[in-house]
Amino acid sequence: MQDKIDQLRALPVPSQSLFIDGAWRPAVGGGAMDVISPIDGTRLTTIADAGAEDVDHAVAAARRAFEKGSWSRAAPAERKKVLLKTAELIEKHALELAVLGVRDNGTEISMALKAEPGSAAGTFRYYGEAIDKVYGEIAPTADNILGLVHREPVGVVAAIVPWNFPMMIGAWKIAPALAAGNSVVLKPAEGASLTLLRLAELCAEAGLPDGVLNIVTGRGAVSGEALGLHMDIDVLAFTGSGPVGRRLLEYSARSNLKRVYLELGGKSPNIVFADAPDLDQAARISAYGIFRNSGQVCVAGSRLLVEKSIHEAFSEKVAGIAAAMEVGDPLQLSTEAGAVSSEIQLQKDLSHVAQALSEGAQLRIGGTRILEETGGYYMRPAVFDVTPSMTLAREEVFGPILSIIPFETEAEALEIANATEYGLASAVWTSNLSRAHRMVRGIRAGVVHVNTYGGSDNSVPLGGVKQSGNGHDKSLHALDKYVDLKTAWIQL
Repeated sequence: MQDKIDQLRALPVPSQSLFIDGAWRPAVGGGAMDVISPIDGTRLTTIADAGAEDVDHAVAAARRAFEKGSWSRAAPAERKKVLLKTAELIEKHALELAVLGVRDNGTEISMALKAEPGSAAGTFRYYGEAIDKVYGEIAPTADNILGLVHREPVGVVAAIVPWNFPMMIGAWKIAPALAAGNSVVLKPAEGASLTLLRLAELCAEAGLPDGVLNIVTGRGAVSGEALGLHMDIDVLAFTGSGPVGRRLLEYSARSNLKRVYLELGGKSPNIVFADAPDLDQAARISAYGIFRNSGQVCVAGSRLLVEKSIHEAFSEKVAGIAAAMEVGDPLQLSTEAGAVSSEIQLQKDLSHVAQALSEGAQLRIGGTRILEETGGYYMRPAVFDVTPSMTLAREEVFGPILSIIPFETEAEALEIANATEYGLASAVWTSNLSRAHRMVRGIRAGVVHVNTYGGSDNSVPLGGVKQSGNGHDKSLHALDKYVDLKTAWIQL
């Protein structure tokens, strides 16, 4: 496989246009942005830099397609065929898509294959299989009244997705929205658009009608704002940072009160008790749960809480695993952690290290830029001992930096775990079944892992509480975001 990866790595990537109404077109103003590969800091290609007028064209195309009804009023079984065909095409082109994405955002190829095309194909297949099995309802009304509850597509859905896993997260938005019969306008992140543009081609090849899926690349401050303020978008789904999520809520209030669903940041606690069933396994999974993809994972276990009686020994295990991780060229199958996504993100990560040191955090290993001679953006995983009040223990970093905090009692572990504005993911390691249930109930997070970290499946929802957002991706619950309930009240 490595030979094939190396062949795909060498292929030139042509300049990319916008995908609107089933056709490729340049930005109206002719704007374009360079795509810089984090692997070596070189220019990979250019993508179109859409403006507000381009967004208008994309939304208009989506609305026309929706009103035409060839997709929105198609039988669920017909939509199913297209979604399943899309899944097949993603799998057929999986290696091509994975390599293209790695060249764009730096995720190690071993992870990208599963998390990007692998996950996206599974998501399209899940919602394709599900949609003809979702029913309306008959209300328990009086004998002379028939109350029906219809589930109808909302109309035009806008989706804005981040750069860390663009295909996976893009599919989480696109697939259920399409399955429900909507049209979609998707804006990828500036730093990771290439695989989603290719996905648009595959959807068209699978038989998706023109205008049902539109991809608009560009800067968040321009095209993202235009989507947020647009008067003809019914639902906006976003994964990204808290500040941008807040702006999108403001844009909704300033425009048509479109529904806005947000999956925002996390500062997820990973809690290890002395009675964990296998401390070596817990250390290994905990290290990989923060350092894979250079820590650029929304659910990453960035706060490691360790019972005091095993704190030092366990912390050393984790630090040793982190020190031994192979960090480097993400297109080598042996690489365990690839590149940081951009020069800007790398400098943010290094500034978090500097701030932690200035506040008195104790650095066990790492925290430095490495492989600078390659031109790429690489960082040695960092392991810190911190106190709960330190900035590093409270703010999301989105980089390969782990904070370790000791605790003495179950109650203290819960107090520290919940002492954050976020509530996305978490984990607890223990052999005590009663404790596990108490912790699942007590931790304020959308996901609680027990004796593992990062496990997931399309059958279960992913969403946060507190300032980690609202609504859910994945599972049948994701469909709720993209349908309206209509009551028919019929006098018999």
